[in-house]
Amino acid sequence: MRRREFITILSGAATGWPLLGFAQQPTRPIIGFLSTGEPYAPTLNEFRNGLAESGYEEGQNAFIEYRWAEGHYDRLPALATELVGRGVNVIVTAGGSNAATAAKTATNTIPIVVLMGGDPVELGLAVSLGRPGGNVTGVAQLVVASEQKRLELLHELLPSAKTIAYLVNPAGPNAKRQIQDVVPQEHALGVKLSIVNASSDADFATAFASITQDRIGALLVGADSFFFIRRNQLVALSLSHAVPTMYFFREFIAAGGLISYGTRLAEGYHQLGVYTGKVLKGAKPADLPITQQSEKIELVINLKTAKVLGLDVPLSLLTRADELIE
Repeated sequence: MRRREFITILSGAATGWPLLGFAQQPTRPIIGFLSTGEPYAPTLNEFRNGLAESGYEEGQNAFIEYRWAEGHYDRLPALATELVGRGVNVIVTAGGSNAATAAKTATNTIPIVVLMGGDPVELGLAVSLGRPGGNVTGVAQLVVASEQKRLELLHELLPSAKTIAYLVNPAGPNAKRQIQDVVPQEHALGVKLSIVNASSDADFATAFASITQDRIGALLVGADSFFFIRRNQLVALSLSHAVPTMYFFREFIAAGGLISYGTRLAEGYHQLGVYTGKVLKGAKPADLPITQQSEKIELVINLKTAKVLGLDVPLSLLTRADELIE
């Protein structure tokens, strides 16, 4: 073989091989998804839609490692540690403050994007909402902050109820604040609040037996992911015990619940996906403001359930409702 021909072959190989598939492919990011709950298609689809706005498609140019605690908060630290060991590029947390706290405890370096109902500053996850200052950013839905308003609306629906039960998960991260915020409202509204605790499935039977025995007129379900995961069970118990109940997400009402007042969970997941995409594109959590979902709080009433319970919904609530299920 002539020297010139040999050089030509080498030159062609140097330029042609990448075109044949030997070029180094860009690394596809791995997203660690940590949730206190369990898979729920509507919200997961919204997360993926938000992520797609930055050009990331699951299974194509990005991978997602899912970890589900299924309502068992004690599993979260180990699941978060698993994701850190997996070498994920970003950790996404959903389902409340517990997941966010577990992720933050597991790593101070991997970016964390959270969706939570509490105050991330109050819980020590960020220095401020405008400039988080660490490795955590995301969406705060202000679910806990709306608890007082939910009590007011429930009282407006049932002004004759002199005692209202308040269902709280004592194992939840926001339980203490929830009680401190809501209990003082009983004096302003002229009602008595009866705190009822539930942190396991077995506690529900005891809680509703107590509500029935004490002839309590209505129930306010505290904002907690443990209760959201068990929304079908809670709705069924409320109906079987004929207890008018206020919830914190419309998903309870879609399951047959009476009334809810809260932010739109699906939109929170969409924004979570948008923020995750921004971080993957290079945005630093320390400088990416935590957004608050407070402008889209909706009141949803199930008129079918109201009829079953023998309730006449006041016109004042009917005209202000964002959605009426008939």
